[in-house]
Amino acid sequence: MSEHARPLAAAGERPTIEIEGVSHVYRRGGVRALDDVSLTLGPGLFGLLGPNGAGKSTLMRVLTTLLVPTSGRARVMGADVVAQPEAVRRVVGYLPQEFGAWRIARVREVLDMMARLSGLDDAAARARRIDEVLELVGLAEVARRRVKALSGGMLRRLGVAQALVHDPPVLIVDEPTVGLDPAERIRFRRLVGDLGRERVILLSTHIVSDLGDACADMAVIDRGRVLFRGSPRELVRRARGRVFDAVVAVDQEARLPEGVEVVSRRPEGVGIRLRLVGAGEAMPAGATPVEEPGLEEAYLAFMLEAGRSAAIEASDLGGGGR
Repeated sequence: MSEHARPLAAAGERPTIEIEGVSHVYRRGGVRALDDVSLTLGPGLFGLLGPNGAGKSTLMRVLTTLLVPTSGRARVMGADVVAQPEAVRRVVGYLPQEFGAWRIARVREVLDMMARLSGLDDAAARARRIDEVLELVGLAEVARRRVKALSGGMLRRLGVAQALVHDPPVLIVDEPTVGLDPAERIRFRRLVGDLGRERVILLSTHIVSDLGDACADMAVIDRGRVLFRGSPRELVRRARGRVFDAVVAVDQEARLPEGVEVVSRRPEGVGIRLRLVGAGEAMPAGATPVEEPGLEEAYLAFMLEAGRSAAIEASDLGGGGR
């Protein structure tokens, strides 16, 4: 049996995603969206963090067999995404960035159709599985509601439900919380964290707080290249000595030098307290280093050090970027 024809991983085998030297160049415009990406993922929640346009969605499309890479290869649960697309689709649940489903259909009807397409032919077993998934994502009480009447948060939960209805060992989620209010973002993070106990979950986002406490492994990607691979704790460790607190006069903020970014600000007395990221020598007088930076601050510090400050948007952070 050739390597390309290898079967799916056996039931009960540790779920994995293997990406080896994957590159992709779009024919129109010749844009290199991915540049020699290599990652191996095991069970749990894996965060793929990077600014808009970094190549995250292109990688998601490769792993879900929607896009053939220009070079390199990827396997999901042992199945090659190019040579064995049907096998990959059987073991992957996918929540794309834009999920609208059928607006006039009812929630349960959407899940029933997706379950049928996934090969769940037994009506009784399909109904039981739909009930389980509706309960899991918190939509049991709106099962008969039409999709067009769902809130944004409910629609994202329906997207998760359709990705889970065939009980896949791998879940791929692209920019899951865009447009959600803070309460729905928290709910979504908890749901994904719980699901990651039994699956590989690859979560792509440009919003640092989406990763949540359940994320123990991550990568930072920009301009198609992986710039960092490790734990959130490691990224935070690398930021020590680059994140500062400073109290300055209100008009002094506008005079901060190039290479210093404002993460957050709040009034203090007649001045303003700033959380700053950058090199120590560029900081205003009296700035003190922060012993335990947050993940948002660590990400910004890393991107600045890598020369990627122009790619960072204020919406990527929890505070008020400058």
